Amino acid sequence: MNPPGNTVARLAPGQQPPYYLPYGNEVQLFEQCHQNRLAVMLKGPTGCGKTRFVEYMAWKLGRPLVTVSCHDDLTASDLIGRFLIRHNDTVWQDGPLAAAVRQGAICYLDEVVEARQDTIVVLHPLTDHRRILPIDKTGEVLEAPPGFQLVISYNPGYQRMLKDLKPSTRQRFVALDFEFPPAEREAQIVAAESGIDAAQATALVALAHKLRAFQDRGLAEVPSTRLLVATAGLISRGIPAREACYAGLVSPLSDDASLAGAMRDLVDLSFT
Repeated sequence: MNPPGNTVARLAPGQQPPYYLPYGNEVQLFEQCHQNRLAVMLKGPTGCGKTRFVEYMAWKLGRPLVTVSCHDDLTASDLIGRFLIRHNDTVWQDGPLAAAVRQGAICYLDEVVEARQDTIVVLHPLTDHRRILPIDKTGEVLEAPPGFQLVISYNPGYQRMLKDLKPSTRQRFVALDFEFPPAEREAQIVAAESGIDAAQATALVALAHKLRAFQDRGLAEVPSTRLLVATAGLISRGIPAREACYAGLVSPLSDDASLAGAMRDLVDLSFT
């Protein structure tokens, strides 16, 4: 049983690799961090490939992957575990973090700043020389095996005074910065993930670059690579390009009539 609100997923070693196209030395850096038992922090905008990168590295390193989507109500017990009543008996149920430590898995906490600060503190013993997870409720102390690695991610664009990591937490991680890929590489990703041809992918990415400039005009969230792949998927299934862009790009980005109208005009110019 998984704690409510968390998504726990595992990738079995040996399965086909998730599609990931490196654009720097992030793969080598992550491998060295894993070898040296260092925790990793992935920083970058929503939908730029952070989660896919972790999935790819788990496959490449042959490690199980446990993923937790963090949120405001995430407690330490949700991560570590709790006692449950089963058949008139009380039994201990590991949370995803404890389960990952026992398995020697990679534990990925997605959007970690959404979790409460008192929850994040339980990560500290796992991110220094101790590499332990104390379970106060049972008196057990789990020692992380060599294969265990803690990975967190967050979007710096959403940082606020109440939604940021404390310096004492940040300095426990090696940070890898992610951005949207360069246009040519992003078009390769969109084409490979969706099945549209190279020319359509290039046109869609060129449109995305124009739409990302709308951030200076009040657009809270720019179109991500993930959103481009979803839109391209509609096109590959026979939806006309303009209709696909209206539904897959423009509408999810803004409800503001003037902004949406300006973005639709760009779509019309891009796909006549």
